[in-house]
Amino acid sequence: MLPDLIEVSQADGLRIALAYATPDNLTGRPVYAPEARCVLRPVAADGLRRAARAAWRAGLSLIVYDAYRPAAAQAVFWRILPDPRYVADAAQGSNHTRGVAVDVGLLDADGVPLDMGTGFDDMRDLSHHDHDGLPPGAQRNRHMLLGIMLQAGFRSIPTEWWHYELPGAREYALLPESDMVRVVMD
Repeated sequence: MLPDLIEVSQADGLRIALAYATPDNLTGRPVYAPEARCVLRPVAADGLRRAARAAWRAGLSLIVYDAYRPAAAQAVFWRILPDPRYVADAAQGSNHTRGVAVDVGLLDADGVPLDMGTGFDDMRDLSHHDHDGLPPGAQRNRHMLLGIMLQAGFRSIPTEWWHYELPGAREYALLPESDMVRVVMD
């Protein structure tokens, strides 16, 4: 594992469901090896743990769809969807590749995902935080997630309700590949 990354797990009060280790993502195929682990820089991991505690206090829990992302995976995503509203240009690097961004959702007390209006990785305007065409319940759930993540020290981006990153994320160096998240799709 890279010295700048630490693992977050179920023990931290999170459900880890790395979407890119499954075919349930924008590529339709696994991008990470099935044994991929959820790793972040320590400051981001601490923030994610704070968010998990805040969700728990509201009777909810967080599900983590992605965290640190190897540059090779970022290149796959950019090749498939070269739209900077949703995917960072692999040549410039992603805040996921810096180890300071997470993709998350909310689960109810029974572990069922809350309605967010779209699924994770739905790269359309409907996934934007401020989209007017959402039912009130989905909008409320997005606002609850936003509040939890902001309180924990993250910031959002306008185009993806699930994506959160540390403020000043670009100030962190891009990280090299990690054996904790091995890319299987090229």
